[in-house]
Amino acid sequence: MAEEQTKEEGKKSGGKKKLILILIPVLLLLIGGGGAGAYFFVFHKKSEAKKAVPVAPEKPGIMYDLGSFLVNLADKNANTYAKISITIELSNQKVQEEVVKRLPIIKDAVINLLSSKTYNEIRTPEGKEELRLELIKRINAILVTGGVQNIYFTQFIVQSM
Repeated sequence: MAEEQTKEEGKKSGGKKKLILILIPVLLLLIGGGGAGAYFFVFHKKSEAKKAVPVAPEKPGIMYDLGSFLVNLADKNANTYAKISITIELSNQKVQEEVVKRLPIIKDAVINLLSSKTYNEIRTPEGKEELRLELIKRINAILVTGGVQNIYFTQFIVQSM
């Protein structure tokens, strides 16, 4: 009987050893695989971003300075003034020649649009962007041979008295 007990104990401890011998390599594989996966997901993406080819910025058009505009804003309860300097980006030389010919008409349109705005309409970045888009539409409606690609505010001052 004593022999049978030692055989059974040997079988039990032998089974545990086999289980441990199987679990240790499986756990090492899981840990190694997780580490490799983390490396490729975290660090590999950063190296790909560095390898990306930089895109050349679009070639700017012809810049034309319209000058500064000092206007009263349309605020009813306050005397509010705006001084805004504007540079327009044109698509080609022909458009620039047309701008020079129609400069008084363009300046009049800019003054009329600026003076129709209130302080609250142009004080936020969204308001300035909306003003930019409206100016582009107005000036492009005046020009026949081409158009304004973009408008840049080189000075933007608003004062209330």
